[in-house]
Amino acid sequence: MNRLALPGMKSILLATTLGIGAIVLSGCTEEKKEEAAAPVIRPVKVVEIARAESRKLTYSGSVQSRTEMNLGFRVAGKVDERTVNIGDRVRKGQVFARLDPTDYRIAVQAAEASLDAAAKAVETARLANERVRSLFKTNTVAQSQVDQAQLSYDQAVASRVAAEASLEQARNQLAYTELASDRDGIVSVVGAEAGQVVSAGAPVVTVVADAEKEIKFAVPETEIGNFSLGQTVAAKFWADRALTLEGKVREVSGSADPLSRTFQVRVSLPANDKVLIGMTATVEAKLASGADSYSVPLTALAEKDGAKIVWTVDAAKSTVHSRPVEIAGFTGDGVGVKSGLKPGDLVVAAGTQFMQENLTVKLPAIGALAENLIQ
Repeated sequence: MNRLALPGMKSILLATTLGIGAIVLSGCTEEKKEEAAAPVIRPVKVVEIARAESRKLTYSGSVQSRTEMNLGFRVAGKVDERTVNIGDRVRKGQVFARLDPTDYRIAVQAAEASLDAAAKAVETARLANERVRSLFKTNTVAQSQVDQAQLSYDQAVASRVAAEASLEQARNQLAYTELASDRDGIVSVVGAEAGQVVSAGAPVVTVVADAEKEIKFAVPETEIGNFSLGQTVAAKFWADRALTLEGKVREVSGSADPLSRTFQVRVSLPANDKVLIGMTATVEAKLASGADSYSVPLTALAEKDGAKIVWTVDAAKSTVHSRPVEIAGFTGDGVGVKSGLKPGDLVVAAGTQFMQENLTVKLPAIGALAENLIQ
């Protein structure tokens, strides 16, 4: 072999190796350029701002009478008879219970006798007064006797007036042995039976006036602000699913129940014979949400140049853009936005720290987006 040819062959091999290396390096550089040129597409979770719709509150309650009377005797005694039972209808002025009147009749007789005696005492004093005055004219008696006779007459008249008042009181107490209804209604409770001794004022019968009915129900403190006097609500009844009446809020309790921490609300009902006292009812109140206030998740809120913003998505271009918003406050659903958003806006709900202007993003599927509607 010619040893002089070896250096030439080494030169050829070196040149070939350098050429191959240059080609490889060139290929790597092109790949890096392609990777650098590829846009960053981030998948995002979004919520859609929906149109403000009315919200419905539903509460269960019971039908009650606006007026409920616990009737009892104004005097004490033994119940002689009771002529009504639970569920009976009574009329105004109807007597449905009586006490034993014996003692009160005796008291009337005694008062009548006292009045008769007082009347006779007045007559006696009158005659004596007239006689003394006649004698005084003839200078037979002194002025002091005239004055004494006049005083005796005045005392007798006063005693007669007191006797008349005592007789009237005794007759009233005799009349109080009969218990009558103050108005039309239905007996709901019976508190005494015949033969029972009751004290003055003790409830014997409870009468509910069925002319004016209402629904009473309890409202938690978080929702009591949604009810006001005169507000219109819908009333439905378990006994008749087809019956719906328009009620008006008549009363809203000013303080919470110390045990349940709820507020009592009463709704007056129009007259309807199908609605009975004690029925279970459902009250529905439709409350309009604020048209200019929306709620977004707390994670959707970001800050840019010291201002509060959210990132909205341009669905046509799949790009995000910052939008300044005015915060109304924090709610149970997240953050209340007073201005800056409108129905139909797509707001990035998470990952706002990775957002930048005109960043290309990948939106979720339509079905997943429909589940993320925020009002």
